[in-house]
Amino acid sequence: MLLKYKKTTGDSTEINPHKNSLWIIIGIIALNSIGMSVVLPLLPFLVGKYLGPGQVVVGMSALLSVYAGCTFFAAPVLGALSDRYGRKRILIISLSGSAIGYILFAAGGSLWMLFLGRIIDGLTAGNISTLLACISDSTESKERTKWFGYMGATMGIGKIGGPALGGLLGSISISLPFYVTSAFILISGLAVYFLLPESLPPEKRIKRLTLESVNTFSHFKDVFILKNVRLLLVPGLFFYAGMGIFQFNFTVFLKDIYEWGPEPVGMLLTAIGVCEIVTRALLLPRLLRRMNEKRIGITGLFNLCIGLGLIAASTGIHSIVMIILAILFIISGEGLFETSYNGKLSQSVSESEQGKLQGVNQSLQSANNVLIPLAAAAIYVHSPGILYATAALIIFVGVMIYTYSADTNR
Repeated sequence: MLLKYKKTTGDSTEINPHKNSLWIIIGIIALNSIGMSVVLPLLPFLVGKYLGPGQVVVGMSALLSVYAGCTFFAAPVLGALSDRYGRKRILIISLSGSAIGYILFAAGGSLWMLFLGRIIDGLTAGNISTLLACISDSTESKERTKWFGYMGATMGIGKIGGPALGGLLGSISISLPFYVTSAFILISGLAVYFLLPESLPPEKRIKRLTLESVNTFSHFKDVFILKNVRLLLVPGLFFYAGMGIFQFNFTVFLKDIYEWGPEPVGMLLTAIGVCEIVTRALLLPRLLRRMNEKRIGITGLFNLCIGLGLIAASTGIHSIVMIILAILFIISGEGLFETSYNGKLSQSVSESEQGKLQGVNQSLQSANNVLIPLAAAAIYVHSPGILYATAALIIFVGVMIYTYSADTNR
């Protein structure tokens, strides 16, 4: 839904009636981000209750793969359902599934309960894609990238405070942080129900659903058949592959190559959260006044390529300065590309297809989450330097494709 403007009585001030809705969305994202960050550092300890020390990594990988696999199939379907029935209903269903999943995690009792929690959470994992669709519905195209940046910055806030809160709660009981996360998500659901207005009015929804609507691959076909969308999603795949290598491996890299312990790694993760906030909430809006989304996205990918290259080089030249510079390039690059990419992606389809598009995009990210850790682990065992050089090459190819796609879509 495009923004509508009206003037206040007695002056010429323009008021955006959707502004409050957008800030409610940001608040919901904040609650979810803090909740997720509370439990992430504690997952190895919870899994360790049911598996031996040598099996914890395998168990965590299996839980991640199960969740990502369920999300891969469910996200496009939930996105299409939100195009038919509205964002609000699907968002409530998704948040309810996440809350139930974390309650099962907290209750535990056996390993299969953890898997059941991940399966339920994965099959209802449409909250991020639906929130992106809500922002797309509620903003003009030129404003979306800025609001996507605010969304990413809000997630960065969770990375700063969440782990510390999780550690404090986990010292009382390993299950307590998971109950707290479930409570955060339930509060988010209540905020959606009572405070968030529906962003997609009935007249702008798709008119009917067919059996194809519950077929994940039919949604992939519908989306990839559109040339403008396909030319954006392909470089997005390269971006998520390169970033996936960094996200799933970097703490292991620091432990093995630089012999860092939990404290410096924790401090670095906090610094990453701060960098995300600065990039997405402060730097990006200023760049949008001077550069178009194409140039911002290309700049972001180049930064990311440089940062991954610096990590590869640091395997031969041990330097903390090099690591810090790499982090600055990578996190700023991620923030600049991802937000401009989501902005351009949202502009490539009509309002009635935003849910399906964002669902397919989330599904592709889930596929990366299944495949990339396995491939990265195989290369890392052979050579950490080659792994990060490969990641830099992947991003460089993404830059070339994105440059072509951006020229085509101008």
